[in-house]
Amino acid sequence: MVVVTACSNTTAEGDGSSQAVTFMMTGGPEEQAAYEKLVSNFNAEHAGIEVTVSNIPSGGEFRQKLATMFSASNPPDVFLYNFRRLGVYAEEKAVHPLDSLLESSDKLNREDFYPIVLTAFTYQGALQCLPQNLSSPVIYYNKALFDAAGLAYPQADWTLDDFVATARALTQDTNGDGTPDQYGFGTEIETIRLAPFVWGNGGQLLDNPENPTRLTLDMPETREALEWFVNLQTVEHVSPDRISEEASSSQNRFVAGTMGMYMNSRVVVPTLRTITSFEWDAAPLPVGKNPASVLHSDGFCMSAQAAKDPAHLEAVWTFIEYALSATGQTLLAETGRTVPSMISVAESDAYLNSTPPANNRVWLDATANMQAFPIHPTWNTLEEMLAQELQRAFYGEVTIDEMIDAANQSAEEIINGN
Repeated sequence: MVVVTACSNTTAEGDGSSQAVTFMMTGGPEEQAAYEKLVSNFNAEHAGIEVTVSNIPSGGEFRQKLATMFSASNPPDVFLYNFRRLGVYAEEKAVHPLDSLLESSDKLNREDFYPIVLTAFTYQGALQCLPQNLSSPVIYYNKALFDAAGLAYPQADWTLDDFVATARALTQDTNGDGTPDQYGFGTEIETIRLAPFVWGNGGQLLDNPENPTRLTLDMPETREALEWFVNLQTVEHVSPDRISEEASSSQNRFVAGTMGMYMNSRVVVPTLRTITSFEWDAAPLPVGKNPASVLHSDGFCMSAQAAKDPAHLEAVWTFIEYALSATGQTLLAETGRTVPSMISVAESDAYLNSTPPANNRVWLDATANMQAFPIHPTWNTLEEMLAQELQRAFYGEVTIDEMIDAANQSAEEIINGN
């Protein structure tokens, strides 16, 4: 863990002063190296501002540490955060809205960014953070396993039936012990993995995303998509069961070459680039009744405390401007970790030619049918609860109806604050 902090917002530097800006994030070694380079370049170009970066590799520990720091009135000046988890901080006005700073900036414009990411970070009409990336789940696939099975690579118009047939063909029990040695498909069983299939089937997860009063898992279209997703393991057996997944995760199996398809967002690309034994690429999600995708996005957020002093606010905003500029986004895009939120960088060679995967455009194409989870004080808790119930159904521990009943009851308690 790298944790670098500053004791004061202003430190002496000769006859003048230097603004000390703290920046906190979570990520693996590749991400840490990329952001350290970003900060180093910024510091070299901006005399009078010294940014220090703190990386907590575990996402759970990062969120816990951030909550503790806010509770102690000692938050970082800037933190990189997913909009889905922002609800409590936005409701408590713990982050400083960036609308006026963006409007007055001579380096950034709203029109520079994909509209959906700005909308996703907007709460009660105010832009809470500036989006750093634009990602969504895709299907990573092992070309060697497809070739060995005589399968065509996934195309943009492939259907749910095509997907299931492909997963079946890729699932193999080579030693005849009754347990597949090679699985056709795997993913982390989370709400955000289910959502695009629900939306693509015409269903919804909430009755009112902005002001939810209940889940809508019993909506026919939602239940149908839920059953299709769960059946991948309980009926089709193309995905690992709980014991197999705990023994070796789907990500590890894909990297090892024993899984044909793996669903994840852009975050996994630096890890997949360590693969040397086979070629892989990225394909869009299979299409149900309608094409659909779900937004993954992290943003640079400024704590409200950092904005209290005008000089310090200016220093913090200068760093955010730099990080979100074409220079900053190009640097991060070249690492393979991010899909730039700035349209010009996303359409540039720095991103499109950063391979593998060869099909970097798959993430840009997904924006046409992309939806986002809400910023809401209860959403993070709802999402985690629903993921736990979804796992129980996916691994055959409860029926679909039992899962829906349990999730509905828990959701009512969460939404009502019980």
